[in-house]
Amino acid sequence: MLKKIAIALAATSMLVACATPPKDIAPTYVSTGLYENLSCPQLRNEAQAVSNRAAAAFGQQDKNRSQDAAMTGVALVLFWPAAFFMKGDGAAAAEVGRMKGEMQAIEQVNRIKNCGIQFAPIS
Repeated sequence: MLKKIAIALAATSMLVACATPPKDIAPTYVSTGLYENLSCPQLRNEAQAVSNRAAAAFGQQDKNRSQDAAMTGVALVLFWPAAFFMKGDGAAAAEVGRMKGEMQAIEQVNRIKNCGIQFAPIS
């Protein structure tokens, strides 16, 4: 009985350590002041640059999540110390949150200045 409880607790703790999907990471607040002095063409260029960095950050977070899922499977089936090699949420997750926050700030300035930039939804 005690062994089953220990296994269940270990499995639960490994699942909690998995990296969060990028779509579930909340944006970090970024002030619109960073973008208020930009012209509409400059704002468009900045939006594209932030979008490119966000895509890279999302990709890294997805990669971390996939690796964590694989490690969880290995840990549960074959070798429990593999659970110690899971990445969880770290720098990549923080970068995703920051990129989401920057995009929100740029979108807000876009609306205020009526620049007409179209933004695709963040996935």
